[in-house]
Amino acid sequence: MNTQDLMNTAMLMVAGDKGLLAMDESTGTANKRFAALGIPQTEEARRTYREWIVTAPGLGDSIGGAILSDENIRQSLDDGTPFPKALANVGIVAGIKVDAGAKPMAGHPGEKITEGLDGLRERLADYVRLGAKFAKWRAVITIGPNIPSLGCLEANAHALARYAALCQEAGIVPIVEPEVLMDGDHSMERCFAVTEETLRTVFAALATQSVFLEGMVLKPNMVLPGLACPTQNSVDDVADATVACLLRTVPAAVPAIAFLSGGQSSELASARLNAMNLRHRGRMPWALTFSYARAIQQPALDIWHGDATHVAEAQKALVHRAACNRAARKGAYTDAMETA
Repeated sequence: MNTQDLMNTAMLMVAGDKGLLAMDESTGTANKRFAALGIPQTEEARRTYREWIVTAPGLGDSIGGAILSDENIRQSLDDGTPFPKALANVGIVAGIKVDAGAKPMAGHPGEKITEGLDGLRERLADYVRLGAKFAKWRAVITIGPNIPSLGCLEANAHALARYAALCQEAGIVPIVEPEVLMDGDHSMERCFAVTEETLRTVFAALATQSVFLEGMVLKPNMVLPGLACPTQNSVDDVADATVACLLRTVPAAVPAIAFLSGGQSSELASARLNAMNLRHRGRMPWALTFSYARAIQQPALDIWHGDATHVAEAQKALVHRAACNRAARKGAYTDAMETA
């Protein structure tokens, strides 16, 4: 493990007030979104979609890293340039999702455990060959009556830590993603408590597995009320609660925290990140940025609709959303940017 290389890559991914673009949707998820818009659910349609994302003019101005899937890390542009190489050509570091998905956890009704550790060392070596410089593993934590359980938290934290250690052994920066889901009617206060316990458990496991904190990126949820909660807190309330929770739990050695969007609207995801950086920049020892998927892609996908004549307009929408989030990282995002 070359610790200096890991630190350099982690910092490069978020340098220049940039963030990450998650474009690692599984085939099933991509097909579901395509079906809703009448787009053919084929490998070529998915490749075409990803090509115009990767080649969007100006994307590298706001995006420092892009998370790919096993399918699209092996795909190429029409001219034969592999996607990781095309990203590198515009200054974007290529990453790869390596988990095998969250599955029902035995003995824990309503809870899930993420699988994929078997054979991971060999898969990581293959992904390095294909051009990946970082990786991602997502654990999902559900809030409900009497859950999450300690068993679920500890099992997912252990898997995240083993994954992270294997990544660093391979020279890859691990993105550690423990996501407390927004589903449910729980309050923001309940989300705070669960997120705090989750992060404490994860960092304890990372320490046990000797993970080099300076060579990783944390990808957490924001502290939010459940989608069905009757009280939806203000942008500033969410910003204050989220930063307070992170300051309690995330070591200063971690170079960057890149939020997932988790089902938030594009505008709210930008506004909440902006409020954190505007109100708390001087208190935070880590870079606070974004790693969004739908919150960046969805407006552009709605425009494209599978029609080649709409690609240029869709690319502009994609780059605009990325630029809004780069502004939010600087605390410079405003509502006026949405109508500019």
